[in-house]
Amino acid sequence: MVVAVVIVALLVWTARNKRNERRHLEAEAIRKDVADSSFEVGQREAQAKETEAKARMVQAEADAKAAEASALQQHAAQHRREVASSKDELNEKRDQADTIDPATPNPEKPQPKNE
Repeated sequence: MVVAVVIVALLVWTARNKRNERRHLEAEAIRKDVADSSFEVGQREAQAKETEAKARMVQAEADAKAAEASALQQHAAQHRREVASSKDELNEKRDQADTIDPATPNPEKPQPKNE
């Protein structure tokens, strides 16, 4: 009877050792997969950071171009206002010249304006 208990205990101990060894090997395989995957994930993360940096750079360039375009539009609008004012002055001077010129056929009625 004692021998049977010892044999059963030995079988249980052997089975547990084999199970533990199998689990250890399985855990090692999982750790290797994690290590391999971690490298790939690290590479993808680096690529994502690089892409984000490029996107920020391009956005900054676009913002600078938008600011430049806005400044140029304001500059052009100022030029248009100055041109309109200059044309008005020229038309007034032309009308004044027509009014004081005795050779103008109808001094009260200014000549058509050249735009």
